[in-house]
Amino acid sequence: MSDGEVGEPHRAGRDGGPQGRPGEVVPFPGQAAPLQVTFDRHELGQILNLYGRRVAEGEWRDYAIDFSRDKAVFAIFRRTSETPLYRVVKEPKLARRQGAYAVVTGQGMVLKRGHDLAKVLRVLDKPLKLVTN
Repeated sequence: MSDGEVGEPHRAGRDGGPQGRPGEVVPFPGQAAPLQVTFDRHELGQILNLYGRRVAEGEWRDYAIDFSRDKAVFAIFRRTSETPLYRVVKEPKLARRQGAYAVVTGQGMVLKRGHDLAKVLRVLDKPLKLVTN
């Protein structure tokens, strides 16, 4: 087989990195970290599920999302003009220590921190009430 034929293994380039075939995208060695931290679709779905239930109860009315290089923040407001009641924060650099996710009050007190977003969000979820006739 010659260079570029299907089935041939990759060969190392002059610098030891992978040498691509024509038309193939090869990542740069030591590629930089992403420019900003974001919530993925599953994480955002969990947060918006909780947010929607609390809006339906009339407790929360607005939210804001902020993405930066170090963290992603979902801020929850009672009214638009106020400071946030709670902030759901994702900081990947803390993932190996305390956990990447945290729920923080408007005053800055950490209510819960952990590795699993669903468990962290439980601190904001009200327990179900028994309704009797």
